Amino acid sequence: MKTTLATQLGQQLHLTPALLQSIRLLQLNGMQLEQEVRQALENNPLLELEEEAAPAADASAGGDAQAETAAFDELPESSMWDVAGASWNDAEEDRTARLAMGESSDPHLRILQALALDLDEGDLSIAAFWLEQCDDAGYLQAPLPQLTLLASARFDRDGAHVESIRQRLLQGEPAGMAARDLRECLQVQLAALPGAVPARHLAARLLGEDLQLLASHDYAAIARQLDAEQADVLEAIRLILSLQPRPADTLQPQEESAVIPEVVAWRADGQWRVALNPATAPRVTLNPTYERALAATEGSAAQPMREMLQEARWFTRGLSMRYDTLLRTARVIVERQAAFLAEGEEAMAPLTLKEVADAIGMHESTVSRITSGKYMQTPRGTFELKHFFAVRLDGASISGQAVKAMVRRLIESEPAARPLADEAIAVLLSRQGVNIARRTVAKYREQLDIAPARERKRHNARPLLARAG
Repeated sequence: MKTTLATQLGQQLHLTPALLQSIRLLQLNGMQLEQEVRQALENNPLLELEEEAAPAADASAGGDAQAETAAFDELPESSMWDVAGASWNDAEEDRTARLAMGESSDPHLRILQALALDLDEGDLSIAAFWLEQCDDAGYLQAPLPQLTLLASARFDRDGAHVESIRQRLLQGEPAGMAARDLRECLQVQLAALPGAVPARHLAARLLGEDLQLLASHDYAAIARQLDAEQADVLEAIRLILSLQPRPADTLQPQEESAVIPEVVAWRADGQWRVALNPATAPRVTLNPTYERALAATEGSAAQPMREMLQEARWFTRGLSMRYDTLLRTARVIVERQAAFLAEGEEAMAPLTLKEVADAIGMHESTVSRITSGKYMQTPRGTFELKHFFAVRLDGASISGQAVKAMVRRLIESEPAARPLADEAIAVLLSRQGVNIARRTVAKYREQLDIAPARERKRHNARPLLARAG
């Protein structure tokens, strides 16, 4: 075999420590950034926190920072506890006296402690019975009719009453506790989801079908059976997969995190203004005394401190780049979505990552990083920056989110006795210059967690029948 030499030209991105630092700082949310700054101040004595934060304005990253920004713009996107049941076997025991006053480590006791506010001693004993029949996942270990007869005999109450106590557990917290099977558990959790949840009704229909069909992953067959688009079926399946199939696993207390906006937008003097939130934009600077002393020191003994000085410079520069990028991105978003901020969802304009990236002179990946997990406080509410990006409706100059808001408005204003069918909504929208298909209306309605017209009519008829009776 003959050996040959060949020359090949290519490009390679060199990730310096400064670039890696900047990338990491860019994609942290406010709480993560606070922890990062605190750790940097503890580990590097050359850094100090500014006593008074500078006014929140457009930060200038400088020439070197801009060069580094251009480099990392091209980077790709980043990427049981055992349940111990209480013993409630002694029918003569006062079970309410066994409830802990504070937060108990026994999950069943915590459930009973919450129920003790509404149930009397007898009903609390029935609730304890149901919990005692649950396995580690939260499901009943024996058939429901058998357990209902047992509870009725033990507590001398009819089957309807003991079942009503099970329903309290089933629909309480966590939802799905004491369920007969997986289907009932998921159906209860689905119904308990707060607010408007996309694809809720389609997911409910899917759970009403044979679950083996869901396990087959034949999405095309499921779509045909439900007369729905495959994309909507996939959204419904994602919603089902987000539910908790083992409700007892959620009984361990979890920390709650509050949303703190990184950016604030308000209207003053006839124009929109944008500023960083000082609470989430800590300003870190180099200690000038230490910096001067290190500059006057020579020899290898000062080398570790010089390395710390370099790390401190990288950190402060990365923070500056983060604030600059976040503020400029927020300003473009507010400029493009001013109508939404003033008028609401129906005025949401189409906006893409690329459009914002072109406006600030950066790559789409940078805009994606800086808008993920970051929130903006506005007079209309606090939104994640991702909320302001809306897909343009095909063949129109309006966003799909605006059309979705129009669908909601039409349904909210419909006559109670004559709810609008999807076809009728499509006709009404066409009269407003928005031409969409019936299936698109059905898709938006599902995303708004609104039932079909026939279900809305049936629901509206119940109060009339009650009054007539």
